[in-house]
Amino acid sequence: MPTHKTLGILALAGVNPYVEKPNEEYMNDAQLEHFKKILDAWRVQLREEVDRTVTHMQDEAANFPDPVDRAAQEEEFSLELRTRDRERKLIKKIEKTLQFIEDDDFGFCDSCGIEIGIRRLEARPTADLCIECKTLQEIKERQLAG
Repeated sequence: MPTHKTLGILALAGVNPYVEKPNEEYMNDAQLEHFKKILDAWRVQLREEVDRTVTHMQDEAANFPDPVDRAAQEEEFSLELRTRDRERKLIKKIEKTLQFIEDDDFGFCDSCGIEIGIRRLEARPTADLCIECKTLQEIKERQLAG
């Protein structure tokens, strides 16, 4: 399978980091449009990967007589399918985030309600927790995991 160069999410969407203007309202129309463009491009790219995987698996599917070759192919397909499953879940999260934008409920922490922040959202557009709440969540998860 050919390797594809992975672009950063902003480059993928063809946008530059958002430059805030003095006294600009948080999550105004320009900012929401910026994130919508990023999320749409990311979703398109993930869907293309799914299509590429289906085509690759159809093209490469072979019934190898050698058990080692067959096992190697099955392992390769298994890894691809696991990756696509994670991407499928990410597509759902992107769609949920796009709905938050439409509902004018994007960019604020689900836990404490403060602004998540432009830079954090550019790094992780599907983030639904501010950095402090996310840090606390990860600490609690580590404590529970033992």
